[in-house]
Amino acid sequence: MIVQARRRAPGVAEGIRVGYTCSKKVGNAVLRNRAKRRLRAAARAVLPALGQDGWDYVLIGRRDQTAHCPFDRLVSDLTYAVTKLHRPPK
Repeated sequence: MIVQARRRAPGVAEGIRVGYTCSKKVGNAVLRNRAKRRLRAAARAVLPALGQDGWDYVLIGRRDQTAHCPFDRLVSDLTYAVTKLHRPPK
């Protein structure tokens, strides 16, 4: 998966907002919906603990990966990505 994030301007909205997308490259509608369901489940597992208030996250499903990889790997990849996004610059 690919994770994109951006900080919202102060006062625009509160909380964490998440969007999900899978293009037709992921597969037919069944595979795209399965990939998005898995992304939503991974986001529910990771973002309440690691996501930051005032940020928007977009999770993008990838062909042959998001719908088929083991769920624990999907969660660990999302955990790594969010941790890296919020790491202070060196």
